[in-house]
Amino acid sequence: MKILLRNPRREVVMPGPAPVHAILDRLKIHRDTVIVIANGTLIPGDTMLDDTAEIEIRPVISGG
Repeated sequence: MKILLRNPRREVVMPGPAPVHAILDRLKIHRDTVIVIANGTLIPGDTMLDDTAEIEIRPVISGG
């Protein structure tokens, strides 16, 4: 699967199938610090992704 990471911007390829939470673990990214997007939709951590998946991982930004 193809993974686009932001901040810093880079692209990673990983084998599937794998759930989102396992991908984040492999990348050493804490789930609460990012949002994961596939096809323009936020996806939960238990979503299973296959080899053809393309996702984007963006940092969570908050402010007030």
